Amino acid sequence: MKTVFINCSPKNRFCASSYFAFLQRLFVGGKKVNEKLRSPADHARILEQLRDAQTVVFCLPLYVDGIPSHVLRFLEEMEGFCKENGLHLSLYCIANNGFIEGKQNEPLMQSFEHFCTRAGLRWGGGVGIGGGVMLNVTRILFLVDVGLLLLNTLLSVVNTGSFFAKGAWISFGENAALLLFFNLGVLFYLARMGRHIRKGSFSGKKYTRILLPSFVFILFADIFFVIISLFEGGLFRGWLAKKEYRA
Repeated sequence: MKTVFINCSPKNRFCASSYFAFLQRLFVGGKKVNEKLRSPADHARILEQLRDAQTVVFCLPLYVDGIPSHVLRFLEEMEGFCKENGLHLSLYCIANNGFIEGKQNEPLMQSFEHFCTRAGLRWGGGVGIGGGVMLNVTRILFLVDVGLLLLNTLLSVVNTGSFFAKGAWISFGENAALLLFFNLGVLFYLARMGRHIRKGSFSGKKYTRILLPSFVFILFADIFFVIISLFEGGLFRGWLAKKEYRA
C-alpha cells in the first residue's frame, strides 16, 4: 500500500503540519511518500505521486475557518486529474489551528468531505487538533531537552568521569513525561486513524486538543505570540516586517 502525505503548510520548516504528519507516519505501514505543497510549482510532482497511490493524507493548518487558498487551487487541479485517470483514492485529513478547541476545524473537514464527493474519492475522515502551534512548540522543547541532556552528560564525564548525570536524567524524564502528556490526545486519535488508514476504512471526524487547561493555554499563547510578533518586526505581527510576494 502506498500512502502520500502532503504537508500543506506554507512555512518552510518547523511547522505544526509537518510535526503531525511525522506522528501519523509512525502509525501507518507500507510505502510512505512525503510531499510539500506550497505553490503551483508543486502540483505536477504531487499529482504524479497520486497516480499509483491508494491513500492520501492532507496535513494542513486552518486559515479563516477553512482551507488555505493555495490548497484550494491544488484541489481544483486534483479533482480533474483523478477523474481523468480513474483514481479512487482514500483521503484523510489532519487539520490544526491555533485555537484551543479542535472542533474549530469542522468547516475545513466538511470542505474535504464535499471535495471527495465531487472528485469520486473515498472520504476516510480526519483529526482536528486544537492548540496546534503550542503542540508544535513541545516538539522543539523536547529537542532542546535532549541537547541539554547531552551537554550535562558531557560535563559529567569531564568533571566526574561518569556518563550518568542523575540530576540531568531526572529532569529530562520529568520534562519528557510532561510533554508526552500534552500530546496524549493527538497521539491517541492519530494512532486510531492510522489503524483505519492501514485497513482503508472510514475513521470518522475526531477532535482533540493540547491537554492543558484553557486559562493556562490562553496566558501562554498570548505571551508566545507577542514574542513572535516582536521577532517578525513589530508588536502587531507583520505590520513592520518586510513583505515577500510570490506569484
